[in-house]
Amino acid sequence: MLTVIKFGGSSLASREKVENAARIAAREREEGNRVVMVVSAQGDSTDELMSRAHELSAEPDLRELDVLLSAGEQISMALAAIALHELGVPAVSLCGWQAGIVTDGEHGGARVRAVHTERLKRELDAGRVVVAAGFQGIDEKGDITTIGRGGSDTTAAVLAAALGADVCRIYTDVHGVYSADPREITTAVRHGEISYDEMLELASLGAKVLHSRAVDIARREGTALEVLSSFEQGSGTRICAGGERREVTAVTSDAAVAVLRVKPAEPQNVAELLARLAGEGIATDMVTCAGGELALSLPSEQAEKAVQSLREGGGEIALDGDAAKLSAVGAGMAGSPRAAARMLAALRREKIEIKMVYSGEIKTSVVVGREDRRRGLEAIHKEFFE
Repeated sequence: MLTVIKFGGSSLASREKVENAARIAAREREEGNRVVMVVSAQGDSTDELMSRAHELSAEPDLRELDVLLSAGEQISMALAAIALHELGVPAVSLCGWQAGIVTDGEHGGARVRAVHTERLKRELDAGRVVVAAGFQGIDEKGDITTIGRGGSDTTAAVLAAALGADVCRIYTDVHGVYSADPREITTAVRHGEISYDEMLELASLGAKVLHSRAVDIARREGTALEVLSSFEQGSGTRICAGGERREVTAVTSDAAVAVLRVKPAEPQNVAELLARLAGEGIATDMVTCAGGELALSLPSEQAEKAVQSLREGGGEIALDGDAAKLSAVGAGMAGSPRAAARMLAALRREKIEIKMVYSGEIKTSVVVGREDRRRGLEAIHKEFFE
């Protein structure tokens, strides 16, 4: 059996945690498995490296920034390999390029184009645990690239798919996927199994357990994912095709949301405005159009860029930068408005103003004031799980 196991920064933040991760990898090998161990940078080291770059330049060169940021994962992989050696486990650490991960040349947000597995297979056949640096690869020019936030999850999923792994296990600081973030909602319940589609929606809506690109890759390739605690043995959550069909599986929130309301100079300009935003890479989410006014939600960090872009089209623009998005996800929502109605009723009972609503096949999202985010999340969770 071939397993890919991934450890995030919080699972590697100290010497003791690196040693714990190494023991987990050693245990996998003792059970007769061939093991690829993917590691993130320790703790907040990526943010620290980014800060050091910005001490020197307001806009660091993206190529050099990738070279700098990739060092965090390289430190983690070497330390993990050293810890494995100390346990008597043969191991080898590999940078992204050594592991055969080839990307496009988009520094800071590269996409994986291919994985050349020859070196990986050779090391595994020799009985070694392969400790691979997450978050990084190499482009066709031979330059180091990074694949964006959450990139170590993506690396694990990509390697699992390329090697035909039996399972990809994501070790983190929670015990699995819950009905809400257990660090915020203490009554949240852990699920034993959920579907790829539900996890993909949750990841894209602010849940921080897994990155959406990793889930999408696993779904396409049919790779089973498991989310487990790094610190306590026990059952986690399995993410696979199908899964139990619940009305609502989980609720989540995103505090970094802004709402733009635009009244174009000409009503027919709405499509043109949306096309302009898309062309500039601005990720609009919920969009409504009524009475000649366009309302849309988007990440707070892109709000000012969107305002500047839309001003070129003329008309009136209003920005609400103090918003949050609350979402409920569940396969049982498909074809039924009942869950959406219950969610909205729960918010009304708390006298929380709803600014926007979107209902999809397996999710319902609302935009509220940022000051109402926590109270709204608690109300929705109580409605469905308490």
